[in-house]
Amino acid sequence: MNVFWFIPTHGDSRYLGTTAGARATDLAYFQQVAVAADSLGYEGVLLPTGRSCEDAWVVASSLIAATRRLKFLVAVRPGLSSPGLAARMAATFDRLSNGRLLINVVTGGDTAELEGDGVFVDHDTRYEITDEYLHIWRKLLEASHTNEAIDFEGKHLQSKGGKALYPPVQHPHPPLWFGGSSPAAHEIAGEHIDTYLTWGEPPEAVAKKIADIRARAAEKGRTIRFGIRLHVIVRETEEEAWAAADKLISHLDDETVARAQAAFGRMDSEGQRRMAALHGGKRGSRKELEVYPNLWAGVGLVRGGAGTALVGNPEQVAARMKEYADLGIETFILSGYPHLEESYRFAELVFPLLPGRQAKQVDGPLSGPFGEVVGNHYLPKASQS
Repeated sequence: MNVFWFIPTHGDSRYLGTTAGARATDLAYFQQVAVAADSLGYEGVLLPTGRSCEDAWVVASSLIAATRRLKFLVAVRPGLSSPGLAARMAATFDRLSNGRLLINVVTGGDTAELEGDGVFVDHDTRYEITDEYLHIWRKLLEASHTNEAIDFEGKHLQSKGGKALYPPVQHPHPPLWFGGSSPAAHEIAGEHIDTYLTWGEPPEAVAKKIADIRARAAEKGRTIRFGIRLHVIVRETEEEAWAAADKLISHLDDETVARAQAAFGRMDSEGQRRMAALHGGKRGSRKELEVYPNLWAGVGLVRGGAGTALVGNPEQVAARMKEYADLGIETFILSGYPHLEESYRFAELVFPLLPGRQAKQVDGPLSGPFGEVVGNHYLPKASQS
């Protein structure tokens, strides 16, 4: 399993929907989260995009020098930038980071936001533009390795003699990631994408998505990988985890939830519609918001996009992750509130239970302190539990 974490460029807090327990999200904090993820062994980090966030490219660029191995999943927005500009940005970032860039293709589903950015086209037209955008983007970076120019004539986009002089480190280009739940989105995934990302729906729904996209990719002679985007609330006991879930939304009121759901309802995103269907827009009990064992829809009451969380003790969370992995999910992009502390909590509690991951060795000679020294004289022992 590959496990990613999240850089909270839209804000961070101990409680959803309130300034209580909130913290300033600035460069110093982004660096803290990134360095934690890098040192704890996360494969990479996702940086969100949109008008509610700091710019993903600028923030990711500021974190290159602060990290060593961490990969950055950074968004391109077809319709907001030209594919030529996006290709050069990707090549430069990939070179400066020595091959640590992943591209998250975000077509967008919030019509109000898109119109504010100057995009006035309907849902399916946006995906037509995305298709042409990716054709140009891919051809430019593929040709950059041989210093060739490319031409493309599409319905919406064109390129004549397009060229990227500096090739990326990764060949032929940084991998493309993408999420979308509509048929148009699935077709894009089958044609262009290396890793398809789904939001955290119950396994049966995720399995249907995987099967459809695999079939579309196979028709084009391609194979594709899969990832899932989830929040996580893990504690040493199940009772503590569910108490933390309740606490996370304890400051929400009906008016705040209603305003958020009204905003989401104006979007034409199929994925957002599916997220909303899981909770029905109402605050409820654990029984009402637990849409599958240990899968909780409470985050989606006020947060757009990924709205579900894995909730439970370490063994339960690891078991649910394995259930998704058995469907074909290879990458888990996780987050928790607050993101700094929860990156440590998840790594300490769940990493040792995941296939292919080992807990840090705490027996034998140590290069430095590992745990609190006992009585000022003795090194701590490994847990006997």
